[in-house]
Amino acid sequence: MTDAASLVPINLLPFVLTALVIEITPGPNMTWLAVISGLEGRRAGFAAVAGIALGLSIIGLAGALGAAALFQTSSALYETLRWGGVAFLFYLAAEGWFSAGRPQEMQTGSYCGYFLRGLLTNLLNPKALLFYIAVLPSFVAPQQPVMHQTLMLTAAYVAVATIIHSLIALTAARLEPVLNDPRRERLARRTLSAVLALVAIWFALTTAQSGR
Repeated sequence: MTDAASLVPINLLPFVLTALVIEITPGPNMTWLAVISGLEGRRAGFAAVAGIALGLSIIGLAGALGAAALFQTSSALYETLRWGGVAFLFYLAAEGWFSAGRPQEMQTGSYCGYFLRGLLTNLLNPKALLFYIAVLPSFVAPQQPVMHQTLMLTAAYVAVATIIHSLIALTAARLEPVLNDPRRERLARRTLSAVLALVAIWFALTTAQSGR
């Protein structure tokens, strides 16, 4: 029992509370999930949630193996990642805006497509990488194995994020019947696409500040 307990990071609970606060703060994932789930339904939202979870896991594993330090020391790599993420958010916003009013079969994507978009959005998310660089290490206790703690805290963060994202998808999906009317759907799609574009601008400004 003692050995098993010693494997649990000492700072796991405060870390989980910190991750919870971060995840309920509006950001690209939250906005995009609301768009997808509200307009395309619960299953599309969950496909996106799965892609986001995989993306966060890959970045967390890369951070644990030291790749995050490379981005921290190379401004060129960081800027490439940052602007790639901003461009992709603008692409999603533009696609949502210009697809409004088209026939429904032209608007609905595959679940695999939503999964891949969720994955790509987070692989191009420098804020997620910065979380693993700046926030997670502060919860690592020197008296316990560093790699083991890092992997466990990463898993805890992905779990918290996935729960929050799933709740967002479920809540937004309840709006789908309301949006079945073509006029309401068009207005909602363009409104949410405009919000996503604003999030992309906010994303560019805040990540530039964080990267200094």
